[in-house]
Amino acid sequence: MSRIQKRDQGNQAEALALSWLEHHGFELIESNYNRRIGEIDLIVKQPDNDTIVFVEVRYRSGQQQGSALESVDRRKQRKLVRTANAWLQQRADSLTPARIDVIALSPASPQTPADRLWHSHELVWVISAIED
Repeated sequence: MSRIQKRDQGNQAEALALSWLEHHGFELIESNYNRRIGEIDLIVKQPDNDTIVFVEVRYRSGQQQGSALESVDRRKQRKLVRTANAWLQQRADSLTPARIDVIALSPASPQTPADRLWHSHELVWVISAIED
């Protein structure tokens, strides 16, 4: 798969994740926040309070390279924490509640549970997936 195809696939996964979050009342603050230390795919505000949610979106078309959730290794977790902290230092005060979630997407199968089905994909949302 070319770099362009991979980027397009990533953009589609992020759009799917964002549509799911918006369907559940989340409001987009920023997408693809990029710093030298790392990138955050989606930054959203939780609907029932002022919690800032940093969302890492992962897509896997198959299990050959492991699951999408497994791809968020220790190194990636450290980058996410540092990047989220950089965003918070620039844009929020020290009392702003925040967390890092992971949304993993893969093509749906006939066995995909209905509560994980979103636009022909299986979506797994892990709340507070990464602890600081």
